[in-house]
Amino acid sequence: MKAPWKPLAPIAVAVVIALLPAPAGLAPHAWYFFALFAGVIVGLMLEPLPGGAIGLIGVTAVTLLSPWVLFAPAELAKPGFKPANAALGWALSGFSNGTVWLIFGAFMFALGYDKTGLGRRIALLLVNRMGRRTLTLGYAVAAADTILAPFTPSNTARSGGTIYPVIRNLPMLYGSKPDDPSARKIGSYVMWVAIATTCVTSSMFLTALAPNLLAVELVNKTSKLAIGWTDWFVAIAPVGILLLALIPLLTYWIYPPEIKSGDEVPNWAASELAKMGGLSAREITLAVLVVIALGLWIFGGDAVNPTTAALVVISLMLLTRVVSWDDMMKNSTAWNTLAWFATLVALADGLNRVGFVKWFADSVAAHMAGFPPFTAMIVLVLVFYFTHYLFASVTAHVTALLPVMLAVGSTIPGIEMPTFALLLCLTLGVMGILTPYATGPSPVYYGSGYLPAKDYWRLGAIFGLLYIVVLLALGLPWLAMVR
Repeated sequence: MKAPWKPLAPIAVAVVIALLPAPAGLAPHAWYFFALFAGVIVGLMLEPLPGGAIGLIGVTAVTLLSPWVLFAPAELAKPGFKPANAALGWALSGFSNGTVWLIFGAFMFALGYDKTGLGRRIALLLVNRMGRRTLTLGYAVAAADTILAPFTPSNTARSGGTIYPVIRNLPMLYGSKPDDPSARKIGSYVMWVAIATTCVTSSMFLTALAPNLLAVELVNKTSKLAIGWTDWFVAIAPVGILLLALIPLLTYWIYPPEIKSGDEVPNWAASELAKMGGLSAREITLAVLVVIALGLWIFGGDAVNPTTAALVVISLMLLTRVVSWDDMMKNSTAWNTLAWFATLVALADGLNRVGFVKWFADSVAAHMAGFPPFTAMIVLVLVFYFTHYLFASVTAHVTALLPVMLAVGSTIPGIEMPTFALLLCLTLGVMGILTPYATGPSPVYYGSGYLPAKDYWRLGAIFGLLYIVVLLALGLPWLAMVR
């Protein structure tokens, strides 16, 4: 039974913040928008309602109150400006976001694995070969993501669309069910290893995350510094390799699975594979379609957008009757995630639109005067990293904050701009671990039913702190050696 105070807490937080005076330099409407945004975040943490419902309520509230929270007086005074229409356009903007639909596509790929039995077959093969120890399974998941990462510039496509549909079948083989106390048997462990790994691999390779490429371009334009693929990999290699080696083991200690090992399970998996017989026509069709999707994601480049590739394959799944439209309509988790993430993208974009993000960055810059260059660099990297709590998109974070942080750094005498720029860029993947909405695959794993909200936020804080500490403690001395 949910605590009766939970539905009231988000409203109370929003009201209390709104009643406080707006900070100096921040427009009142921007402060009111932040109050509503904070209320939504508290709601997502406490979950008095499903995430999609909370996001929808938040966007609706902003739309209704748009003359006071979304638009500046100067905008409202423009001849012919209609705030109601403009607010509605903003509210629905998240539903046109490509990453949102790529996440939705990942759920539909998972549906195909489930309906055809291919996911169960692959899971049985993994369990048969590596299921004797849960820790070994963790390393198998980490290895799979690492192999795909250099060639897949969308971590949503790589992890949400390729890794997740396979591993979601593993827990059920151990009787570990989503949204159930049995989730901790093994499902929670495997899911956290998967999302924690893809965040590290996203930082490890320039081509493992699309915003990495955007960041390099912004660094070049803003600071006239060129960062190549090899420069990037050499800079992050010791940090990435160490974290990849630690993730399955640390998760095993911090978030231990109840099932540690079992000789009976691999034998049972072998017998189940024998019962399944050879590959069915639908399994073969789905396997071909998945290879097509993976090929488009890896080699499609600018010719085919990753989201377009996912929609093409989903259409082919329907045409070949791998899944039916009714199957897709009944996939409530996918539709809930679509609504949740689309509304969050709009809300996070609103923070930038009303000027809150720029005000925050400028405020930080004003407090940097007098700091030694090394200390200032560390502080700015930490601010850049932890402000990702305010964003539902790494791309939005890069676009809004990276140029500002680079500009602030350039005003500090003595700061090593090449090192500073690289550090900022290298945080982009690992910051995805902080929240259930921080990067594309996050909602996929959060919506799996194996990672409850309180566990996700707690683990996100622990691993998020670990990642940035290792990056600074090991990465900075390493950069000083190689640059």
